[in-house]
Amino acid sequence: MAAPQPCSGANFIRFPAAAKTKGDKAGAAHYIDPMVSFSSWTRPELAIDFGTANLRVIDRDAGVVFDEPSLCCFTDLGTAPRLVAAGAAAQAMVDRTPPKLAVRRPLRRGVLQDIHTATELLRYAIPRELKRKPWRKARALMGVPADATQAERRALFTAAIDAGLSPHLVLEPFAAALGAGARVDEPRGALIVECGAGTTEVAVISLGGMCLTRSVRAGGAALDQAITDHLHFRHKILIGRQSAECIKKDYAALHAAAPSSDGLIEVRGRSLVSMAPQSLHISSAEVGRVVEKHATQIVAVIRDVLNETPPELSHDVHVNGILLTGGSALMPQLPRMIERETSVPVVVAQHPPLCVAQGLHHMLQG
Repeated sequence: MAAPQPCSGANFIRFPAAAKTKGDKAGAAHYIDPMVSFSSWTRPELAIDFGTANLRVIDRDAGVVFDEPSLCCFTDLGTAPRLVAAGAAAQAMVDRTPPKLAVRRPLRRGVLQDIHTATELLRYAIPRELKRKPWRKARALMGVPADATQAERRALFTAAIDAGLSPHLVLEPFAAALGAGARVDEPRGALIVECGAGTTEVAVISLGGMCLTRSVRAGGAALDQAITDHLHFRHKILIGRQSAECIKKDYAALHAAAPSSDGLIEVRGRSLVSMAPQSLHISSAEVGRVVEKHATQIVAVIRDVLNETPPELSHDVHVNGILLTGGSALMPQLPRMIERETSVPVVVAQHPPLCVAQGLHHMLQG
């Protein structure tokens, strides 16, 4: 876990000044203060919400024009990797490929791990009309985790440039708060919890600045793995990542339809006893216990941030509540656990998975 960062009065971070050497594509990363008007420079054409689970491309006029899984399938990996499929088409190939094909995910736990895969995915996702302008790179805003290291930010910056973009990086918790409708420019504290697939970020925002930030590299993907491990050890059945995601969604749907009932969820996989395909049913309460255990990590980070928050900002957070965004905010246990452990009211954003994209879109139009 990263230690809480003090309030700097700005919601962006710059790299230390350094000479730009020949061949250094990234150079010094460009960070945009979201509260500054774009009238003094050429307005970006699009924004990129590059998440561990999904990649979203936002057009300034049309809104979200691309929203597909952050996946690529390659062939000829030993010589010259060639893209076979990306996005939704690659998702259907996960854990189903022959040896000559491999499905890769560019981000892991919210951080870019594979620059080549990220570049190919961005090239696939960028609207075709932008590819017809070879004489210049398309200007774009890109979300970046608040706790990403300098090297991780430079990797994302390099992938974007290789894909034909001129990127400007924006911290994701701030974009999520803006997209959820929080009044981030006012002199009052707002606590935002961005629950992504790879990482969960907690931030206190006031006067357009990030006053405190902390994160844990655990999100929806870690919950999928926890469900997989539970079924492995408890029921001796192996399931894939796609099946774990389906179980998680079935649990959320059952709880939304009847919160007090204990329904059954079907699980299909391979038995470790008979080594044959197997189907069984587990109760939603059993899945709920796995979700609750996973949520304790997020609650612990929120408590740490609350312990470091100055008194006046704590007063504002107590009055305004904690704002949850991100896809994992839809898990039923999370809001209840946060309220129980912190005694602070919790508000779930209207469209949690889209908050970062909506915030970036708002900045494009502003």
